[in-house]
Amino acid sequence: MASKDRILRLKEETRCNILEAALQIVKEEGWQALSMRKIADVIEYTAPIIYEYFSNKEAILLELTRQGYLKLSRELEQARDRHRLPAKQLEDMWLTYWNFAFANKEIYQGMFGVTTSCACEMVNNLPEAERPYELFSAVIGEMMNIDDLEGDIICTKYYTFWSVVHGLVSINLLSRGSSDEINRQVLKDAIGGIIRTMAA
Repeated sequence: MASKDRILRLKEETRCNILEAALQIVKEEGWQALSMRKIADVIEYTAPIIYEYFSNKEAILLELTRQGYLKLSRELEQARDRHRLPAKQLEDMWLTYWNFAFANKEIYQGMFGVTTSCACEMVNNLPEAERPYELFSAVIGEMMNIDDLEGDIICTKYYTFWSVVHGLVSINLLSRGSSDEINRQVLKDAIGGIIRTMAA
């Protein structure tokens, strides 16, 4: 049994090493530079070994994306739990989203296809990809006193927030934004403005 456990542990370590190597390559050279051969070189394995764990580089992108959504969701939950009032929760959650995007720039690019090709249909089918929407929707529903979280009003408010925040993130990831101070002010003004329309 100990031998079986050791084999499973080694397999999981190899899988993690592949993902870490892929992310290292992306951080240094960009998503377009990622290849199975480069990953194999970084971890000093042969390319066929990599294929035992991931069928292609899109599968690696999908797993990194899945992990990105898990991490983002955890951080959004922490931001929500720091406050009691829904307005404060929303403000902190969207600022947390912003911070996540720049602290995990390469992962964010992969999650949303910014500067890289996105396997959007596969990403949209990830259960983890739904969690941020669910977290935001629950708080929006609480603030607007709406129980139907699947309704058009909640969806519209979420996409209004997301369009502004993701748009500003994308502009800056493409190095077309203003200073960090101006960006944060634009972000806070936009979030505050949407929250005020909800409160009204």
